[in-house]
Amino acid sequence: MKFRFLLWMLGLLMAKASRNNPDFQKQLSGKELTFQLQTLDGKVARHFIVSGQRIASQSGVVAEPAFAITFKDAAFGFATMQAKNKQLAFMQGIQDKDIQIKGNPGLVIWFQGLTKYLKPRKKVA
Repeated sequence: MKFRFLLWMLGLLMAKASRNNPDFQKQLSGKELTFQLQTLDGKVARHFIVSGQRIASQSGVVAEPAFAITFKDAAFGFATMQAKNKQLAFMQGIQDKDIQIKGNPGLVIWFQGLTKYLKPRKKVA
């Protein structure tokens, strides 16, 4: 359940950033694609649609995503996406075959670059 909620929140944060953050919008420029994050059994899946410098998300899988990141299970997916060092957690998961990448690996790197724009901004006092 936590992983499903995390993917839903990721969709909300990316949709908001695609509306309000010019740097995030720049990263979306020229991209028209759909990607998804899911568990190996497909029980938890969410796809993200990038179109016109905006991102929307829906639950479920799509037939032909540009790339898909598949986690061995929901608990592992949640732990990996919440890890302090996400890059190390992803690399370790891929090495151990607990994470599978399907599709264009260059787009996976692009997606990981997007996530840096989703951190809450510090309020200046």
